[in-house]
Amino acid sequence: MRTYSPRPTDIERAWYVVDAKGEVLGRLSSRIAQILRGKHKPQYAPHADVGDFVIVVNAGEIVLTGSKGEQSLAHRHSGYPGGLTSVPFARLLAERPELLVERSVKGMLPSTTPGRAALSRLKVYGGPDHPHEAQQPQPLSLS
Repeated sequence: MRTYSPRPTDIERAWYVVDAKGEVLGRLSSRIAQILRGKHKPQYAPHADVGDFVIVVNAGEIVLTGSKGEQSLAHRHSGYPGGLTSVPFARLLAERPELLVERSVKGMLPSTTPGRAALSRLKVYGGPDHPHEAQQPQPLSLS
């Protein structure tokens, strides 16, 4: 039996829209990462980029369980000595919820070329509107 390897002509990319209102951040991110990589498809191969596009709306209304809002920190570094900046998740969720979702999904994707390509197919919006109506995205329930 030969190993299946999908050809570029075999790949069909669908568009999905996910409503993040009331969803838990970690569970939402892991399901989105699976769809971006294409693990839900029968033609999935770890070395091939067969994933779909995902649009996340209402990112400002996600839920952090426990005390992650106050205790968990998002770090960034300027590249200079002493340039580490830490922001609590609750503040990041209030100011830039898109960044919080993107960072969470990025952590669940491989840090390789297919992982970076999958992350480019993620579109996150803080409110209920998005500019991708022309792609006719299908609603995706996470439950």
